[in-house]
Amino acid sequence: MNVIRFSDLCAKGQAAGQRVFIRADLNVPQADDGSITEDTRIRASVPCIQMALDAGAAVMVTSHLGRPTEGEFKPEDSLAPVAKRLGELLGRDVPLVANWVGGVDVQPGQVVLLENCRVNQGEKKNDEALSRQMAALCDIYVNDAFGTAHRAEGTTHGIARFAPIASAGPLLAAEIDAIGKALANPKRPLAAIVAGSKVSTKLTILKSLSQNVDQLIVGGGIANTFMLAAGLKIGKSLAEPDLVGEATAVIEAMKARGAEVPIPTDVVVAKTFAADAVATVKKATDVADDDMILDIGPETAAKLAAQLKQAGTIVWNGPVGVFEFAAFENGTKVIAEAIAESSAFSIAGGGDTLAAIAKYGIEAQVGYISTGGGAFLEILEGKTLPAFEILAQRAAR
Repeated sequence: MNVIRFSDLCAKGQAAGQRVFIRADLNVPQADDGSITEDTRIRASVPCIQMALDAGAAVMVTSHLGRPTEGEFKPEDSLAPVAKRLGELLGRDVPLVANWVGGVDVQPGQVVLLENCRVNQGEKKNDEALSRQMAALCDIYVNDAFGTAHRAEGTTHGIARFAPIASAGPLLAAEIDAIGKALANPKRPLAAIVAGSKVSTKLTILKSLSQNVDQLIVGGGIANTFMLAAGLKIGKSLAEPDLVGEATAVIEAMKARGAEVPIPTDVVVAKTFAADAVATVKKATDVADDDMILDIGPETAAKLAAQLKQAGTIVWNGPVGVFEFAAFENGTKVIAEAIAESSAFSIAGGGDTLAAIAKYGIEAQVGYISTGGGAFLEILEGKTLPAFEILAQRAAR
């Protein structure tokens, strides 16, 4: 995908003295007292902001935080805690500016944080009048918020239509590159791991990937539905029997291409869903009526790990078992370690997936860790994200 990259503009000196508007993703979790409990997104936004400052730009940064009501600002909606943390990371004061749509006072070499953009009337609906007002604030617009790239809103799409220059920040550009490497022009074999509790929430992803991947590994409740489609009994395990036909269609679509959906040959079961439940390894053909499947078995995990180590590209979304419980984490752990050991280019995304990556300490071995949950899933569905689309259109002008 061809977009204007902010890094290129800075390298050419085109950002010097210019007013730069950065849409970042600073939507961080907070405690009841408003303190930030996890600052990964703020730290991830720093390179783009520092790049703009180093280039001599007058820098404006904004983000949404939480789910405010448009036109009704409340103290809990404020980006004040974010401004404080951002200032600490940048080593400078970061003033917070409210009511900024009509104009912002910022000079080259300075940075200001513009208050919660979703408080502005018309932000969510991508209002044209608001978008034009925001575009008038800047010479260069930079989208560096992949986590919101699937939403067509004022600060993610509308402003990009009307700003003199619309570009992708380093974080967004890295996502574009990684996604292109994994899905648009992958090194084969291409393996995808799609796991979760329900087929229904990932059905479009499964259908889309079944047209492209060489191996589609399913896990969690999704795998249970596929086991039903393969004629296996799953006891009282979480599944969606009404979607067996859809699962069968995915299996057949893969088979028609000479690809496969590996069905577990052994599983780890328990009588109850609990951290202290007794775990029993069984052949997939021996699941009892009162069993709950909570993980893939060691034989299945070993087979999948061997296949992943031979892959050219791996896309990972979702743990394959209840990895939060020690007795049912082996499948996810084995797969995580196989991805880490594989020479394949790997891209991973989704909250539970990131938690598994952190738990097993393989961050450095994963080729690219996506910062967006919903946006990453929509990419896997084969959708074109609004933020990507408008930046590509602007680059083509």
